Amino acid sequence: MRMNIWKTAVACVALVFAACSTTPKTEGERLDLANDVKRALAKAKSADPTLESFLNKATAYAVFPSIGKGGLIVGGAYGRGEVYANGTMAGYCDVSSVTLGAQIGGQSFTEIVVFEGETDYRSFKNGHLKFTAQVSAVALKAGSAAATNYRDGVAVFVMNPSGLMLEASIGGQQFSYQSK
Repeated sequence: MRMNIWKTAVACVALVFAACSTTPKTEGERLDLANDVKRALAKAKSADPTLESFLNKATAYAVFPSIGKGGLIVGGAYGRGEVYANGTMAGYCDVSSVTLGAQIGGQSFTEIVVFEGETDYRSFKNGHLKFTAQVSAVALKAGSAAATNYRDGVAVFVMNPSGLMLEASIGGQQFSYQSK
């Protein structure tokens, strides 16, 4: 019976994320997202001036200005963003995750996922990029981008976590992509 509760909880969280659309539905939502991404990038580059050079050398990158995360035993997170390839906006993306384990609370944060090469970017666009607990993100601060190395062709930066989340859980992030 306990396993059925877990399965039901995970299914409910998955349905919530399935209802979210990768591409904003209205022009107003697209403009709001574009402005949020610009503000997040400006803030990230201000926190770490070496980030701009890091992004300029990358094949592509995805910016999630705000990922909301919460949980009470079963947790989830969702965020929507934009993808830039060769310096121009190429499409929309979203990230979702489901976690199981000891957790309580909520938080939000900015995440930038950077792709070193075309193969890594193509994997992301085709929905094959998934992060598990083994992937670590770099907290964005002055000089962190210059000292960051890619891991399996991907580098992840996080910024401004707010809220409180106590967590000892397992899970991962899954991404969706839609060209503009």
